[in-house]
Amino acid sequence: MNLTWLILIILIGGFILERILDYLNFSRWSDKVPEDLKELYDQQEYKKAQEYDKAKKRLALASDSLSLSLVLLLIFSGAFGKLDDWAVETAGQDANSMLLFFGVIALFSEIINLPFALYQTFVIEEQFGFNKTTARLFISDRIKGYLIAILLLGGMIFLFSWLHDFCGTNFWLYAWIAFTAVMVFMSAFYTSIILPLFNKLEPLENGELRTKISEYCNKTGFGLTDVLVMDGSKRSNRANAFFSGIGGRKKIVLFDTLIKNHTIPELVSVLAHETGHYKLRHTLTGLIMSVFHMGLMLFIFSFFLENAEVHHVFGGSYATLELGLLAFGILYSPVSIIISVLMNMMSRKHEFEADAYAARTSNPEAMKEALKKLSVMNLSNLDPHPAYVFFYYSHPPLLARIRAIDKISNI
Repeated sequence: MNLTWLILIILIGGFILERILDYLNFSRWSDKVPEDLKELYDQQEYKKAQEYDKAKKRLALASDSLSLSLVLLLIFSGAFGKLDDWAVETAGQDANSMLLFFGVIALFSEIINLPFALYQTFVIEEQFGFNKTTARLFISDRIKGYLIAILLLGGMIFLFSWLHDFCGTNFWLYAWIAFTAVMVFMSAFYTSIILPLFNKLEPLENGELRTKISEYCNKTGFGLTDVLVMDGSKRSNRANAFFSGIGGRKKIVLFDTLIKNHTIPELVSVLAHETGHYKLRHTLTGLIMSVFHMGLMLFIFSFFLENAEVHHVFGGSYATLELGLLAFGILYSPVSIIISVLMNMMSRKHEFEADAYAARTSNPEAMKEALKKLSVMNLSNLDPHPAYVFFYYSHPPLLARIRAIDKISNI
């Protein structure tokens, strides 16, 4: 099959698959609250969640349709090839041309996506009572994001190009080692270096909650470095908690909105769930899987560089690394979808296991109540279509988690 047609099939096929899954998932909504959900949603909340889901899907459809149309236009008009020719002629056929090529694409992409981000934040999230982001904070976040992308992603692109030029056919192996080091570093220091650029993190103050958390950690032998409170409320009313760090740098971060809206037993159960992820080595397993996935991508990509058709499909005059990466990013997407599905399956299994750990070591009723509050407050679809869950959900649906906790409690 002609490579151009294969790219076309992959791009349009992926778009159609997403629309089918969106339709199936939205079809689960009904005019009245289903029996299984009546104890969670009243009719007004259920309707609000339904309208929220509909608003997000409409925006996603508009954004994805525009993105697909522009990508197809750029491919079949030869614009990507012309851009690469200009980058090579301007900066030379090395890391500089690669940085220039992807820098222009990133700038163009940001210009296209910015209106959608503004609409999502200041219209949809505002309309449904989530948004707390000011215009000044939105601009500040974008600027910081740009600077991090330039330093981190730009640095990785430069390193990737340098390894390709100087390490020969085995460059992918050296790139794998280098990118793995970056990934491990970010896992260990994300909460210490990156997150504070966007949010204020403060140690949980002394009081009943900290005392209960300390008692729980002592009971389970969990040597927690610290419990941090993040000022999530300055951007949104959403609540969350997450585990961060590895080895001696492990921390649990609680959103201030979580503390505000949950009881102390519920908060301890949330911490117990995050502790379960660490105790059961889920964090380590996820990191190892991500490392192997990266290695697989780089290994397959190394074969793309030997395919002359890949370098000409975009209409460029030169066989460059950046055009090879661009083609690979599209052609690898079906494999990426399969791996994403497998990773989500593993993640859902881990969530069930962490729930079970929390149910056994803390208060299962408080755990269930915390899950209910989080889902309802976030206007989640509590009865998603199984196909949608299969492809997209990293966490099991609420009802499945509650039923699993009930089984543990009754043993």
